[in-house]
Amino acid sequence: MKRKLWMNSMICMLCSMLWLGSAGAESVSDFSMKTSVKESAEELFTITLQGDQIKDMYAYEAKFQFDPAQLEVVKAETTIKGFSVQPVVKDNVVTIAHTKVGKVGGEKGSLDITTVTFKAKKAGSSQVKWTSMRLIDSNMKDQAFTPNTTTTFTKLFRDVVKHWAKADIMEMVSIGVVEGVDKERFAPDSHVTRAQFATLLARALKLDAAKGTVPFQDVKPGAWYADTVKKAYAAGIINGVSSTSFAPDKKITREEMTAMLMRAKAYADDVDVNSLAAGTIDKFNDKNKISVWAQKSVAYTISSGLMKGRTTTTFAPKENATRAESAVVIKRLLS
Repeated sequence: MKRKLWMNSMICMLCSMLWLGSAGAESVSDFSMKTSVKESAEELFTITLQGDQIKDMYAYEAKFQFDPAQLEVVKAETTIKGFSVQPVVKDNVVTIAHTKVGKVGGEKGSLDITTVTFKAKKAGSSQVKWTSMRLIDSNMKDQAFTPNTTTTFTKLFRDVVKHWAKADIMEMVSIGVVEGVDKERFAPDSHVTRAQFATLLARALKLDAAKGTVPFQDVKPGAWYADTVKKAYAAGIINGVSSTSFAPDKKITREEMTAMLMRAKAYADDVDVNSLAAGTIDKFNDKNKISVWAQKSVAYTISSGLMKGRTTTTFAPKENATRAESAVVIKRLLS
C-alpha cells in the first residue's frame, strides 16, 4: 500500500510540474534527435533525444506525432535516475515524461535524454515528428521548446533489401500504388498480368469511376480487377488482345507495357496519344522482334525515359515484365 501511495504521489508531482506555466528558466543550448536506422527489413527502430550543454534538467516531457496506422510505440527508456511515466498515446501523439526524485540537482552537460522504440506495422515509409519539449529545473522553473524535427524510417520488404529497384519499389509502396505479396515479401522478380498492370495505372493516375461497360467477355463482373480495368478502358489506356478479349490473367510483355504506358502518359498530360513524338529503336539488336503495332510505343517510352532496355543493346519486347519493372515505370510516369 505504501509503495502504491508513493508511486501515485510521484505521478501527481510529475504531472503538476510538467503543466506549470513558463517561469523563465535559463535556455538550454541545443537538442537533437537521432534515429537508429533509416531503413531496415526489421520492424523495430529507435529515436534518441540528445541534449548538449544542459545546465539543470530535473524533469522533462517530450511529445511526438506519428501515424498509428503505420507505427506502434513499444517503450521509452532513459538512463537518468528517477521515475518515468509510461508512454501515453492519444490519437496520433505520444507523450514521454520523466522526473528525478527528491532534493537533488538536475542533469548537466551532454547526454542522451530518452530513447523511444517504435514498431513498423507494415512495409513502407513512416515519419516521427518531435513537436514539443518541456523542461523543469531543480528550482521548479519550466521552459518549453518547439523542435519540429522529423525523421523517416522505411520498413523494407526482405526480398528487396539488395534489389536494384529497391528505392522505386519502396517509394511506390509508401504512397499506396503497389503492394507486397505478403507482409514481408514483394516478389520483385515475379511477373505481372495485364489486369495487374492496368490496375496499377488506374491507381497511380487516380482514375475516376467509369460508366458503361467494357467489350471484353473475359472481364467478368465481380472479378477483383473488373472496376480498374473498366476505368483504364474508359480512359483510353488499355486495349484488348482482340475486340472481345482483354486476357486479364495473361502475363504482360514488355512491349504491351509500353503501349499502356504511352496511353497513360497521354491521359496524364491530357493530350492526344498520336501527338506524342517517338524516338528511335535502332540501338536495339532485337528491334526486329518488336511487333509492328508496338514500335512507336517502344520508341516513345525509350526516348521519354519511361522505360529502358533489358541491356544497353536489347529491349526484350516479348519477355514478361516483372513486378519490380512495373513499380519503376509507374514511378517514372508519376515523375
